[in-house]
Amino acid sequence: MVKIVTVDKMRQMEAETDARGHSYRAMMEEAGRSVAMAILERWYGEGMRVLTLVGPGNNGGDGLVASRYLAEAGAQVTVYLWKRREADPDLIRDAKVRVLHQADDPNFEVLRTVLADTDVIIDALLGTGANRPIRSPLSDLLDVVKAHVEERRRPDRPRLLDPHVRTAPAGEPIAIVALDCPSGLNNDTGAIDPHALHADMTVTFASPKVGQLLFPGAAACGELIIADIGIEQPDDPTLPELITADWVADRLPRRPPDAHKGTFGKALIVAGSVNYTGAAWLAGSAATHVGTGLVTLAVPGSLHDALAAHLHETTWVILPHDMGVIAEDAAHIVPEYAQNYDALLVGPGLTQEESTVAFVAKLLVPGAWNARKGALGFVPSDSEEGSSAGDSVSLPPLVVDADALNALAKIEGWYNYLPRNSILTPHPGEMARLCGLTTKEVQAQRWQLAREKAQEWGQIVLLKGAHTVIAAPDGRLAVLPFANPALATAGSGDVLAGTIVGLLAQGLEPFDAAVCGGFLHGLAGEFARTDIGEAGVVAGDLIPRLPTVLDALR
Repeated sequence: MVKIVTVDKMRQMEAETDARGHSYRAMMEEAGRSVAMAILERWYGEGMRVLTLVGPGNNGGDGLVASRYLAEAGAQVTVYLWKRREADPDLIRDAKVRVLHQADDPNFEVLRTVLADTDVIIDALLGTGANRPIRSPLSDLLDVVKAHVEERRRPDRPRLLDPHVRTAPAGEPIAIVALDCPSGLNNDTGAIDPHALHADMTVTFASPKVGQLLFPGAAACGELIIADIGIEQPDDPTLPELITADWVADRLPRRPPDAHKGTFGKALIVAGSVNYTGAAWLAGSAATHVGTGLVTLAVPGSLHDALAAHLHETTWVILPHDMGVIAEDAAHIVPEYAQNYDALLVGPGLTQEESTVAFVAKLLVPGAWNARKGALGFVPSDSEEGSSAGDSVSLPPLVVDADALNALAKIEGWYNYLPRNSILTPHPGEMARLCGLTTKEVQAQRWQLAREKAQEWGQIVLLKGAHTVIAAPDGRLAVLPFANPALATAGSGDVLAGTIVGLLAQGLEPFDAAVCGGFLHGLAGEFARTDIGEAGVVAGDLIPRLPTVLDALR
């Protein structure tokens, strides 16, 4: 369990830890050691040239402790003090650390000389509590460092030190490590000062801070490492939680040796249209690759031959279609089959054609509308027999994705008719339609909006994007650790939806299925980025990596 906290909450946690006898000094020692160990795990220590930028507060003290550990490991360490009169002897002790003062270097000439011979910069200038604009001379100091780093990171050079090289020749790439947070990051809002250094790695302590996972500031953190410094995690279910591999591994379906296909559930996927044939393939293939015992695709009849040529493991329900999209009459067919399945996914690649919108409405909110011929809008109807707020069709646990969400957005009070704890998987544009907001407004309040709407609608809301957020009606809020541009590709959401319905069919509770499915999808994206690169990954590349991810987690 890793809770995400505000700055004030972190201060409270530190004070409580100190009161229990684990002193601030002891926490500082653990923090500095953790930073040094994280650096040494990635780069060799002996001969490595480190520049630690040290500020006046506890963050600077942490930096001095880290400098001592690195020097003791054989690194050549220079400490550059800003607004700190001395390098506290008890923090650096007898380590061979060179100490410089910014007050003695008003034009930063000495700093420039040191930078020219540096492999790793540690940013220990400002801690998590800093929230004011950075002024001179600190802004000047950071600008000097930033200019030097940018020169060393020209596009024709690699971004990071090669961890297999003991030291880098002068002029080679330079790595930045932020201690607790990049200086200039607002750790409550994610706002980032224009003078801030963007880190390759941030080592934060005890719990991640809210602003480290909100953009634009999250982009300045690089790889986020959470170090244990003896502070207990808060037992507060209202705090958001950063999902870890251990959290997911504990919840993955078990695979007993005496299992049969029925052990691992049956998923029915309603998807596809003539213009989006691939969406059905991606969702169906993803569901099979996360271990679902049986996957059935319900598709327009015109798509069957093309899909069956590539999906050999699925079974099929052939739906009536209107010019290649699912016809309204299919709403009477799907429930007959769905009652025999453990989970249902509706939405990938359906389109927003009138007949398909009517199909979604009749399937998911039966009796709750008046359809006007030739119009795409639906309004609740109290005159139609059997319609009342709270009615829902008898369906298995449900995932609603893509164009099914767009169809629901046209129906007033749609959430009153869905089965409770259905899983909704909107991207920001779809969330905007469901909420009557703009996409920009959604992005500005992702966490708050997901939690608010999950409670209002009584549904699980998975709001896609960098650091995908999943909210439950009971107030739980989970944040995924992935912000990967390789996943920004057509069809990626179809793979996600198929992954989630596969886990749901295998018996996971809806919130756990959404969180675990999102994590598997994100980790598969990380594997694909490593193998292929940030540009060029396509949605189909995620599918063969899903079993690899499952195996790695188990």
